[in-house]
Amino acid sequence: MLSSTANIQILLLTAIAVTVSGVQKFTITPDRGTSLNISSSQVKGCKVCTGSGRSQQCNTSLLLKSSASVTVEFDCSRPQDVFSVETVRNIECTPKSCNSHIIQADSGSLPLLDFNRKFTWNLKASAPKAFKIDFTDTGLRQINASERCPDGHSYSIQAFQTTGEVVVGKYCRTGPVSSAQILNQGSFSLDVPAGQKLQNGQFDVSVGEEIKSLAKITLTLPKGDSSSELLSPNYPDSFPDDDVMEWYFQVPDKHKISVQLLKLTEPRCLKKDTKVEYHSSGRGAVVGLRLTDPQPDQIQGNFSLTLRNCEMDRRRAGSPGLSLNLKVTSSSKSSPVSCKVDMSKMEGLSLHIEKLRPASDCKMKVNSVLKEEITLSSNSDLSFQDCLPEDVRVTATRVIVCSQLKDCPKNLLRLSVPLLPTCLPANLSSVTWTFRPPQQGTVELTSPMGYLKQSLPGQPCNDSIMIKMAEDDGTAVGHFCPQGSIQKVQIHTNVSVTVSSIGIKAPRTSVKHVLDARMKGEISERYIFTVSPKRDTPVLLATPGWPLGMKDYSTVSWIVSVPPKMEAHLMFANLSQPKCGNRHTNIKVRKVDYLEEDYSRREDEEAESEIIVSESFYLNMSNCMTERGEFSVVTKITLQKSINLLLTTILSVVAALLVIFAIVLVVVCVVIRKKKKQLNHQVSIYNPNGTSFLPGLNGLPETREDNSDHEYASIEDTLVYTHLLRKGREIGVYGEFDTYRPFTGHTDSQKPLVCKDTGADDMQVGPQQQFQVSSQQGPPLPIRPLSHGQRLVDNVIYQAEGQSEEERSPSLGPRLEPEGGN
Repeated sequence: MLSSTANIQILLLTAIAVTVSGVQKFTITPDRGTSLNISSSQVKGCKVCTGSGRSQQCNTSLLLKSSASVTVEFDCSRPQDVFSVETVRNIECTPKSCNSHIIQADSGSLPLLDFNRKFTWNLKASAPKAFKIDFTDTGLRQINASERCPDGHSYSIQAFQTTGEVVVGKYCRTGPVSSAQILNQGSFSLDVPAGQKLQNGQFDVSVGEEIKSLAKITLTLPKGDSSSELLSPNYPDSFPDDDVMEWYFQVPDKHKISVQLLKLTEPRCLKKDTKVEYHSSGRGAVVGLRLTDPQPDQIQGNFSLTLRNCEMDRRRAGSPGLSLNLKVTSSSKSSPVSCKVDMSKMEGLSLHIEKLRPASDCKMKVNSVLKEEITLSSNSDLSFQDCLPEDVRVTATRVIVCSQLKDCPKNLLRLSVPLLPTCLPANLSSVTWTFRPPQQGTVELTSPMGYLKQSLPGQPCNDSIMIKMAEDDGTAVGHFCPQGSIQKVQIHTNVSVTVSSIGIKAPRTSVKHVLDARMKGEISERYIFTVSPKRDTPVLLATPGWPLGMKDYSTVSWIVSVPPKMEAHLMFANLSQPKCGNRHTNIKVRKVDYLEEDYSRREDEEAESEIIVSESFYLNMSNCMTERGEFSVVTKITLQKSINLLLTTILSVVAALLVIFAIVLVVVCVVIRKKKKQLNHQVSIYNPNGTSFLPGLNGLPETREDNSDHEYASIEDTLVYTHLLRKGREIGVYGEFDTYRPFTGHTDSQKPLVCKDTGADDMQVGPQQQFQVSSQQGPPLPIRPLSHGQRLVDNVIYQAEGQSEEERSPSLGPRLEPEGGN
């Protein structure tokens, strides 16, 4: 990085020459921060060498970067016929500072002057800034790449792109080019032929603008008659694919400029079109023309010319690219400029040309009659002399009237901005359509360019046009531009629509279709806006007349669409309420297809900070007759994902998890129950004779006890009633039957246990096998029912006489009580 006082001398080395036996030797000391490249155009022949003896190295080229002295030897007598010398230095600018100078100066007569020399500065600026080289003192003029400059000093400017290097142009000293700006990176170089002494000179280097083109060349045209020729980049080869080049012309006062495109070749385009654009600082708008169209011949004041290439079709061999010769002629002679406007292409509009500065030299004539103001509704011959863009204003108007709805235009009216001829001294500043519908009629406006957006603080318009809607008395309905959420505007009164600030960025290569209009029947409100917000993009909607208040008793409605699974959050910002003399102001929110209102507030009630509506809705506002103050509101609407939907989703997930948990719990219980049934139990059956036996394959004799009333599904350990049996035997009560109630908890699918004597002492039941009657019958046992009045006792484990701890009976199933028991 160089300081502001750094001098970058174009002679960047010191050399001492010695000739011995036809071999030339040079001692070279490169300056700090520079590199020296000695290169040959021949593959074989003379070579350049460094070092001596066995360490000597020879080649067809040599690059030196060190600031130490180096002895260079050529192994031929005339190396200047074979080699050329280039010195290179790099300059890198910061985003804010690059105040350096390129100083070309010769330190004396040196033998290297016999070589063809090139001096190159590689320059770099931080994107999106450009670096700027100032040629104001000397000026440059562009020449063809094959031409040579009279003084032998030819300058070149290159731009470095990701696709490669682009030659912006080749120049000689003395000309209209006063500066050059290159986007991001590039180089500036000077070629001096062998034997030519270097001329002194200086060029300033600084940080430039944020340009959108490959390069921007500024020309300061001299006073009087002059002519300049400019060439497209890479000329005569093709201008880069889908790229932009800009020239800016500073024109003296009372001079007129004409432009011609010569030696034009056009490519085959895959996308976009080749074109030239003219932007005048005084006229504001951009005029876009095809390359084959007649170019302007009476431009006044400073202007820029931009060349745009298309995406070229390079698939065919020999397909031409884009190249042209641009001839710019300046004249100081004052002469009238004739101009014809074809009013048949004006879409029913009238054209108004007004002189703004009475003291100016501008002269306007219609059919040779001098006028201060011109209104055209039919073709006429116009002429302008010494009229600058700031001297006149050009507007267009149309009035559409119908007294009855049936007389109104049935077709959709296209509101389009017409293309005016370039012979007019200024561009079209505004177009106004005035609608006067019948008393019961409504004007409906939609945009073919997409939905509209209201221009408000926090919601600015970035487009090239502004649309103002106003009533006849000048009361503004609002200012709008494309790329918004307002789908349709309906106005139940006379209204004018004015399109202004046309095309500062938009080229007018054709008529621009701005709005569609139609006359319809009466609506319930004075204004109705149909709005379709986008998710997570807040929409600001202001009452008509904002920032001033609504008219007394006027009403407005917004029909807001809310997509499914979304909800609208409403906030009333910048709410201004008046003191009402009659009636009240009202803000109401009601869902579409519902009669009940979700929200309603008057001027004497406090408004809520936020309202949430889950469906499409109407937002209605009405004004009272105000005594003091104004009624104006800016409503902010934001769409978000419905919270109720989110809650429903969460509850659904929780419910699903609970169902899964319940299923898992049931499965676990079933598995546990099956595991219990699979256990190998030993079941004791109590014999009244005091002998316990195990049920097995030898069944008990079928008696009354075999019925289902005496069957068990399972036997729990806690229900072993050995003490009752023992006591019954002692008191001799086994001679009676005791009747049991069946257990109501069993289902038909369960197979209860049938206890029969098998005569076996140790029979076990296999897994998942229920206790059943065996086909092997043992001897019948006497019937010994329990004694009356005896109940089985819960949750107590008893041991039979002589039974050890290890011989306790397994658990029994559901306990049964004798009938009539307590």
